[in-house]
Amino acid sequence: MTNNDILRRIRYTFDLKDADMIDIFAAAEQTVTRAQVSNWLKKEEDEAFCKIIDQELAVFLNGFINTKRGKREGAQPEAESRLTNNMIFMKLRIALNMKAEDILDTLQTADFRLSKHELSAFFRKPDNKHYRECKDQILRNFLMGVQLQLRPNDTHQD
Repeated sequence: MTNNDILRRIRYTFDLKDADMIDIFAAAEQTVTRAQVSNWLKKEEDEAFCKIIDQELAVFLNGFINTKRGKREGAQPEAESRLTNNMIFMKLRIALNMKAEDILDTLQTADFRLSKHELSAFFRKPDNKHYRECKDQILRNFLMGVQLQLRPNDTHQD
């Protein structure tokens, strides 16, 4: 999955308007224009399409956490310059205030089965011997499960 795919799915799943997207970036102290947001959301074939880099997506996800859960006291987290699926999954988990059971239920909604042990491996530090890389399929199924929970009557598959 590309960063743009992830951004599009989050926008669709949470029914975010351009102004909401701009506000989410602002919640992480980043100013973006409507044109930037619009170009990130376009399909690759569109000549105005612009790739969103890891750091910009990290800022968006940090803003999403701040929007959903409220800003934490003190210094705000620095946006990572390099994102992995594990980091994206973790940020979404935090923003949505989900525990392991909630995530497993969400994945089950998308007809995807995972054990609690497999899931916990994604949220470990990379140097932990039980750490596992989160593949696109798992992140895609998680996002689909969230979409199915929030928009159950909608058949749009992005």
